[in-house]
Amino acid sequence: MASATVSKRTTQNLRNIYLTLEGLQKARQELSFLKTTKRDEIAGTIALAVEMGNLEENAEYDAALSEQSMVENRIFELEQIVREAKIIKHDTNSSGFITIGSTVVLKMDKDVEEFTIVGSIEANPAKKMISNESLVGSALLGRRVGEEAQITTPRYSYKCKILEIR
Repeated sequence: MASATVSKRTTQNLRNIYLTLEGLQKARQELSFLKTTKRDEIAGTIALAVEMGNLEENAEYDAALSEQSMVENRIFELEQIVREAKIIKHDTNSSGFITIGSTVVLKMDKDVEEFTIVGSIEANPAKKMISNESLVGSALLGRRVGEEAQITTPRYSYKCKILEIR
């Protein structure tokens, strides 16, 4: 499991970390919460488990140590994100091109959809925030209003027309 975490971090180091100002603020808030409140909470849980004795067969102790490890890994990851983030500065798209930070209105088949293109860390398809690294996001980058983009996924292939860029 440790090698998966290391390789994920190594891969992340090789690519840019794009965040909006809001995304950076959320990362800082989570980091602060984990370094203070959550660390203290876990330390208290570990102390209580130690008081119970017999640490070899103490499920609460094992669970607390596991949680502590996950929290420390997340702290490390967030510190890297905050340190290396490149802030998306989007100015209502004066360039006319779709860039990271653009909100685009697309005609996809018979539907009209609106997406905001963000960095992979902030991506949340349920909130219509798609990664610049996703199949859709990467197909749209650099295009202009009126152009069509061919989106090919493992299951589907379709064209979408760019109606608006904000």
